[in-house]
Amino acid sequence: MSGAGVEAAADGRLRCSWALSTDDYLQYHDTEWGRPVHGDDALFERLCLEAFQSGLSWLTILRRREGFRSAFAGFKISAVAEFTDADKERLLADAGIIRNRAKIEATLANAKVLAGWPDGELDALIWSYAPDPATRPVPRTFGDVPAVTPESTALAKNLKKRGLRFVGPTTAYALMQACGLVDDHMADCVARGAAA
Repeated sequence: MSGAGVEAAADGRLRCSWALSTDDYLQYHDTEWGRPVHGDDALFERLCLEAFQSGLSWLTILRRREGFRSAFAGFKISAVAEFTDADKERLLADAGIIRNRAKIEATLANAKVLAGWPDGELDALIWSYAPDPATRPVPRTFGDVPAVTPESTALAKNLKKRGLRFVGPTTAYALMQACGLVDDHMADCVARGAAA
């Protein structure tokens, strides 16, 4: 990301400028992005969606989110872990999602791995990589926001070591931003610190 940090929205309030290009982004920015997400299934959903976003715009994912939820049983880990080859073929034919074979196979494989973890372990693992907010500079422009951090690199490495796929450092950092492990709202954004 680069460029201006904040702009006034139609209501006159300052927001991260990326959020003003569509109503979908504005809604997501104001109600979800950067707010803490907990629970294994909820974090599994975000992890999957971030993986599906790789190489695409986030808007593409947001606009198909309900299709993804329907196709993947609400991202309930135990349900997705039971998906069969027939389910995989169904997903590959589902126009309501991104029909990328590698990403679909990674989602199904990740669910099978996570189904063997104790309840709460994914949540605890991901949140153990949240950096101390006092050590993070507050971004003023998009140039101040990294794509990868030492924490996201370490999180991706740990997830891969434990058998998860499609979880590189950039995807891990996007997950950290989306799920409130870091607050990358710009300094003057109305949503900065809203989840604190």
